[in-house]
Amino acid sequence: MRQFTKHGKIVWISCLKHSQSKHFGSPLIRLCRFTTPVRCHTIIQCAVVGSGPAGMYCAQRLLKGLERVKIDIYESLPVPFGLVRYGVAPDHPEVKNVTNTFTSILSEDRVEFCGNIHIGKDVRTKMLQEAYHIVILSHGADAERVLGIPGESTAKNVISAREFVGWYNGLPQNRCMQNKLDLECEEAVIVGIGNVALDVSRILLSPIDLLAETDITEESLEVLKKSKIRRLTLLARRGPLQVAFTIKEFREMTKIPDVLTIFDQPEMVSSLQSVIPDLPRPRKRLMDLMLQTSKATVPAAKKEFHIRFLHSPTSFNVDEDGKLCSVTCAINELHPETKKVLSTSSQNTIMGGLAMRSIGYQAIPLESELPFDVHQGIYKHQVGRLEGMPGTYCCGWVQTGPEGVILSTMSNAFALSGTILKDLKSMRIEEKPGLDIVKNYLSAQGHPVVSFEGWRKIDAEEQRRGKAKGKPREKMTDVGEMIQIAI
Repeated sequence: MRQFTKHGKIVWISCLKHSQSKHFGSPLIRLCRFTTPVRCHTIIQCAVVGSGPAGMYCAQRLLKGLERVKIDIYESLPVPFGLVRYGVAPDHPEVKNVTNTFTSILSEDRVEFCGNIHIGKDVRTKMLQEAYHIVILSHGADAERVLGIPGESTAKNVISAREFVGWYNGLPQNRCMQNKLDLECEEAVIVGIGNVALDVSRILLSPIDLLAETDITEESLEVLKKSKIRRLTLLARRGPLQVAFTIKEFREMTKIPDVLTIFDQPEMVSSLQSVIPDLPRPRKRLMDLMLQTSKATVPAAKKEFHIRFLHSPTSFNVDEDGKLCSVTCAINELHPETKKVLSTSSQNTIMGGLAMRSIGYQAIPLESELPFDVHQGIYKHQVGRLEGMPGTYCCGWVQTGPEGVILSTMSNAFALSGTILKDLKSMRIEEKPGLDIVKNYLSAQGHPVVSFEGWRKIDAEEQRRGKAKGKPREKMTDVGEMIQIAI
């Protein structure tokens, strides 16, 4: 420590030498850290890992709460917006309008988009913690839950709904999904009863001419055109009162042209009549719509959408070629008081040449050194503060688990931002280099970084390609091509 005078005040300097290493790779520099209170107008350096809703809303609130702040938003892909771009169904453009707000945030002078940087691989988290006052982990859930039953990983045409969603939305890592996807069968099974399961069902059953007007990728559209699926069955391990989908998604299923919605156990839906009056209003409206749908008399349709309750798959069965042919299920019952799922000795077999599991996403830690609860799939934290790591926070699904919609993620992000602002009031702030140290390291490695201006170029090119096909955009699925256009 050394003492000198700055603006008439005595300030202590701690000079730290960052040596080049395999993990951190910081160029040989010396950082002068001025230990000063927040009231001395020190610029708060903030790193946000993940450019989806959680990270963007966190940045928005911090921009409002801090006048002197620099926020760098890191994204592993060259393009921003996370699940809004790669998770929201292509036929839900109104949901994607939130990207207008996110674009305004990225346009701020105090914000910098840092695309094509995978934290944990290209840059270690420890480097961010040394370079920034605040590090926010909001990278979402990149994995999924599995059933762990025979045939799940070996049967041909048993796939993940998460990968299927990524494929038709243009997620680069899923661009080759068509190589293991066969839609030549007439019957398909989806395990799960949430909104993602309904999104996948809608994409498989919707008329191609309606999908062609969306931003669904051209590659997936060509595969879906050849689909022979005529009957799709959703399997739910619990009853109708416990469905996880929302009324909007279910109503959309009932309105798909030439598709008939069928409850395979109509008596179970009819039993809702007695409990509907006592339900909260949102649940009451959903149950009432399900009840009306089960009673409706409709003409025969070309395709059928079935929902079967109290079914838990126990094995995926294959034919002599190793391809899926059916799904064996245990018949469940619900405990009368706790409503816990109880398996019975009864079984049922559902025919299907395609099966998708849609039982929830799963977050994974950026690095094994970070405190992470593998059972809950979230970082270990106290009100968003990572255990044992002052100044490091988690937000969104890596804090709460993969649940809720964009609105609930926004609420979580705003709450965490409030926690950070509160912490900053009692924190002694020392000057930190922020993005400079990361850029210097990546430059030395020859690693390209995509800026906001680079994303704008990609955005413009996608819109140009889409316009030529009568679509909002044609997403690029090759990272190399994205970088070439951006840089």
